[in-house]
Amino acid sequence: MDGTNALGEFLRARRALVRPQDVGLPGSGLRRVPGLRREEVAMLSGISADYYLRLEQGRDRNPSVQVLEAMARVLRLDADATAHLIGLAQERPAGTRHPVRTQEQVPVSILQLIDGWTRNPAYVQNRYTDCLAANALARALTPNYAPGVNLLRAVLLDPAERELRRDWEDLTEEGVATLRAYAGPDADDPRLRDLVGDLSVRSEHFRLLWARHDVRPRRGRVSHLTHPQVGDLDLHSDKLTVDGTDGLTLVVFHAEPGSRSAELLDILGSLTATGAEHDGAEERVEEQ
Repeated sequence: MDGTNALGEFLRARRALVRPQDVGLPGSGLRRVPGLRREEVAMLSGISADYYLRLEQGRDRNPSVQVLEAMARVLRLDADATAHLIGLAQERPAGTRHPVRTQEQVPVSILQLIDGWTRNPAYVQNRYTDCLAANALARALTPNYAPGVNLLRAVLLDPAERELRRDWEDLTEEGVATLRAYAGPDADDPRLRDLVGDLSVRSEHFRLLWARHDVRPRRGRVSHLTHPQVGDLDLHSDKLTVDGTDGLTLVVFHAEPGSRSAELLDILGSLTATGAEHDGAEERVEEQ
């Protein structure tokens, strides 16, 4: 992830995912690489093969929006991926470096808010998926919802997370695509570079997903969990931007009212409260 030719890397990755028959071309014949050939993308986009080659090789980095949108249609990109493609082609001043970010601080009001929620698991994460704060019910869902844990790393590498999440494949695809959406052309961000490098070394699954260049902004989803204490839970997770912070996100879980998942979440909350009371009683006895 050196970012020296982010536009070319994206174009190469995305054309490899498009089958000739997807765009009305014959799929027969020997092909040295999967997906579309450069000249096929060029032809279908209405540009010369030489110009497209220059774009992929990074020798021309300022295509018009019209050209980018034409290539996006050929590559079957959705609106989010098209916006990402256009962003990659925007000029950045030579020598631009990602700003050094200060230590993220979760506002006290947000900490008080989530700590007061006894029926909604909630946590706060930064743009790198580091967990910065979590309430007791979130920690009851998984101990990885705890300050200092990188959630993407945990989901990819912790076997307990794979057992917990019935939708592990979808979740990891979304997580990597969201990280890619954040990265954009900012490959010189040292924290992002370190995270991508570490996961690339430790997880083949991450390497394969990262190489696809899928892009997905952070959105709410339904999480499908099999909790060791209460069983199967289907929880909505809404992601809310924390105003006045450097890209912090508040993630709140909730179950459909009246559903079995809502009942099980209440049971988990009761178990969590009982455990906290028991721990508090033990602490008081020790103090005496």
